[in-house]
Amino acid sequence: MRSTRKSALVAGAAFAVLFAGACGGGSGAGDASGGDSSGGGEEAKTIKLVAAEYSKDNTKAFWDAFAKTYKEKTGYTLEVQVVSWDNIDQQSSTMIQNNQAPDILNLNAYASYAKDGLLHDADAVLPSNVKSDILETFVKYGTYDGKFYGFPDLSSARALFYNADLFKQAGIAGPPKTWTELEDSAKKVAALPGGNAGYALPLGPEESQGEFSMWLFNNGGAWKDGDSWAINSDKNVETLTFLKKLTDAKLTQNNPARTNRADAFDLFKSGKAGMVVGFSPLAGDLDKDKKVNYVVAPFPSNDGTESKTFGVTDYLMAFKKPGNEKAVKAFYELYYQPDQINTFIEKEGFLPVTKTGVEKFQSNEKLKVYLDTLPNAQLTPTDDPTWDKVKLAVQQNLGSAMTGDPKAVLDSLQKTAESQK
Repeated sequence: MRSTRKSALVAGAAFAVLFAGACGGGSGAGDASGGDSSGGGEEAKTIKLVAAEYSKDNTKAFWDAFAKTYKEKTGYTLEVQVVSWDNIDQQSSTMIQNNQAPDILNLNAYASYAKDGLLHDADAVLPSNVKSDILETFVKYGTYDGKFYGFPDLSSARALFYNADLFKQAGIAGPPKTWTELEDSAKKVAALPGGNAGYALPLGPEESQGEFSMWLFNNGGAWKDGDSWAINSDKNVETLTFLKKLTDAKLTQNNPARTNRADAFDLFKSGKAGMVVGFSPLAGDLDKDKKVNYVVAPFPSNDGTESKTFGVTDYLMAFKKPGNEKAVKAFYELYYQPDQINTFIEKEGFLPVTKTGVEKFQSNEKLKVYLDTLPNAQLTPTDDPTWDKVKLAVQQNLGSAMTGDPKAVLDSLQKTAESQK
């Protein structure tokens, strides 16, 4: 999940995170063939974590301190390698292809590795009390073929940010509750002097699937219907057509197809956009800058139902390696202790993935709008091993609908998804 701190959620999934450096040997390196690691071989006393860098200030410092505590409490050694989000996909893929997989990998996709039989499932390495504390929505999307492999490290959820000063100048009483009200609010803001965008719409290649998810979930749409792809469903075509309508009416910034999420955030932070979909790290930046008087509200629904949020999580997946089960299980037992996981989440500015975490953060009024919807958050289909390829096609092509035919674009993406194996 790339963060807004990366100018390029996580942004581009949420949360910007990560690593530099290539995989060194270490006792964490070895066979990741998918064989049963509980049998032959001596018990591993040292394991390796390859983690994503959510921020330069906090990520490495947390994991270094965690490794020290892990050693003190368990006797095992944890080697830590932190990699930037720009490099982690390529570096981790190379490690795995060279049979040098880490024991634990922090990444935003897990299902393809689960499909290939490379990962430990929860029954092998996750304490039962930990699994029962993880929010059900993250267990659901972390489950492949009936087994839980994708253990969440932190999360984000989206909401509607609006510029209260621009709304006041435009005579708008409060946040929109429907898409009709959102369109009307965007018209009023765009009509103000100063060249403001009514709504900042990022459909560029950074994270267009995230923006589109927020809209389609709030129109009764979905990426999949059961086991079948539903990208070109009537609801999704209706949603993308509405976004084109906003663009054609010049209620958005210029060229949404080339606007990345970071660009939309920058536009809002400059005070030149009335509304944008954002998440808690954006709020942190706005609070730090103190330039925009903003309010966060639930995203409006178009189908008469309660507002839904698009959730994102990254994973701490465990690779099967000879003799590593006990050390890996000890890792999870410590990480999911409230004083560990919630400290990490708070420092990085994200949201909890556990029930106890939600309880802890409830006292933070600024997080209430996210926490209220987080337990029922909807995610992209990260439990499908082909999602990474489908997501890339969406990122590269969805924005073209703003100058083309929304149905034709979604039909093409549907064919791409159905062709994946």
